[in-house]
Amino acid sequence: MDLITLLPFIVLIGAMFLMTRSAKKKQAAAAQMRNDMQPGTGVRTIGGMYATVKEVHDDTVLLEVAPGVHAVYAKNAIGAVLDDAEYNRIVHGDDQELDADGTVVPDDASSLTGDTDAEVAKIDLGKDDAADDAETEDATAKDAKGEGKTDGDADSK
Repeated sequence: MDLITLLPFIVLIGAMFLMTRSAKKKQAAAAQMRNDMQPGTGVRTIGGMYATVKEVHDDTVLLEVAPGVHAVYAKNAIGAVLDDAEYNRIVHGDDQELDADGTVVPDDASSLTGDTDAEVAKIDLGKDDAADDAETEDATAKDAKGEGKTDGDADSK
C-alpha cells in the first residue's frame, strides 16, 4: 500500500487519540475536585442546586441544602466545588464589590426622575364626567337616527 492512501487513516486515528486524551484529563480533574471536597465547602450539583458539604464518604456526600435540611448525593452528582466568596455571593447575595464602592442600585426608577419631593402627582385613570356626558349624548343621537346597532343586528342591510 501507498503512504498517501494510509494518511487519512493515520490522521483519523491521531484525532481520536487527542480527543480521548483531553476527555480523560477532564474526567481526572473532575474526580480530583470531588475527592478534595471537605465539610463546610459550598458545592453546585449537576442539577444546579447549591448546598454545603456536611460529610464526605467513599461514594456519597451529605449535603445541607437548607438550614436543617440534609440530603445524600452521589459524588458524581457534584458539578463544581465553589470557593467561599463565590458561594456566599450566589447563595446569600453577599457582594464585596458593592460594599467596597458604596454604590447602591435602587429597586425602582424613582431616582431616574430627578424629583426629590416626597409628594408624587397621582394620575386619575377614571373617566371624566364631561367625557361621559358626551358619550351618552352621541349614543342617543345614533339611536334616534337608527345608526346605533344592538346585539344581534347584522352588518349588512
